Amino acid sequence: MWMGDRGTRVMRHRPTVAVVDLGAIRHNVRTLKPRGSEVMAVVKANGYGHGSVQVARAAQSAGAQWLGVALVEEGVDLRDAGLAGPILVLTEFPPGSEKEALAAGLTPSLYTDEGLDRLTEAAGALGRRVGVHVKVDTGMHRVGIDPARLVPFVSRLLEAGLELEGLWTHFAKSEEMADPFTWWQLQRFTRAMADLRGAGVIPRYRHAANSAAIMSQPQAHLDLVRLGIAMYGLCPSHDLAEAARRLRPALSWKSAVTMVKRVDAGEAISYGLTYTVQRASTIATVPVGYADGYSRLLGGKAEVLIGGRRYPVAGTVTMDQFMVDCGDERVAPGDEVVLIGGQGDEQITADDVAGWMGTINYEVVCGLSERVPREYVG
Repeated sequence: MWMGDRGTRVMRHRPTVAVVDLGAIRHNVRTLKPRGSEVMAVVKANGYGHGSVQVARAAQSAGAQWLGVALVEEGVDLRDAGLAGPILVLTEFPPGSEKEALAAGLTPSLYTDEGLDRLTEAAGALGRRVGVHVKVDTGMHRVGIDPARLVPFVSRLLEAGLELEGLWTHFAKSEEMADPFTWWQLQRFTRAMADLRGAGVIPRYRHAANSAAIMSQPQAHLDLVRLGIAMYGLCPSHDLAEAARRLRPALSWKSAVTMVKRVDAGEAISYGLTYTVQRASTIATVPVGYADGYSRLLGGKAEVLIGGRRYPVAGTVTMDQFMVDCGDERVAPGDEVVLIGGQGDEQITADDVAGWMGTINYEVVCGLSERVPREYVG
């Protein structure tokens, strides 16, 4: 039994846990905070799997002035947990959520006429003057207003009684250092800012830089930077590996062996019998599966650490368990198994796991399910 993040009693019998080092979060915020720019700690998706409330508190204590979320629900959860300070919702409020979002003190992003109309009505009903951040689409083409429509859109926003607090955009390829597209996007954003300035409108906050741009594009730092994956100590791309050496990964994922058996040469392991042992081997069972976020894609590809040594995952990862081929090594029930993190002189990183899965480290940590308890240190 242990105490949860809000002091509630949580029963835990399975030896599987994700350990989050909040000292690493604080270190990464302080390390990456640009001189002259405020920091927004992006804690969407449950803090990229690390725990949004705990990470937000750590980031604020290290100097982050803003918090960023993707959903109104995420912002409301932060308020319910007692988090103060500005919280930007990075997409428009969904229809019908505007009053609840404004009542919680969440800052809206705007980029459509429909969103503007709904927000104006909600602000009027609450009798509030609302500051908004308008998102400009400079080339990623996910969400955002076309730069050609920016000035009339902002004029309409001001006429409706709203306040333009911020103007922002998002980079599509800032992780790729040699690609000029980020420079092109920044130039397009600069022209949009100049157009607004020509119309007599100057927002308090201009922001464009995500983690990769914070680490590599100082000209994009502007008034505010949005610190996401790098706050968790994970590198945005191979191109930035050298710059990421200053960071400390915050999350480790551990379990323990629950069963050991000796299997004869020629026997096959797990669903589908896709993994055949070539010689008599010790097979260890680990109580983690794809329901915990340890993907089926890892079967027959991944490695884990036991006793400071790497061992291969044997066969298909099942919903609740997977098996490890330990060869002739002595392994016993209760031995610690490291899925992400260090043990002895060995280390398995989220990037290692991502490579085995054919994806990115973001997906690995965001994919940890709620049934994996988070414990906090630091």
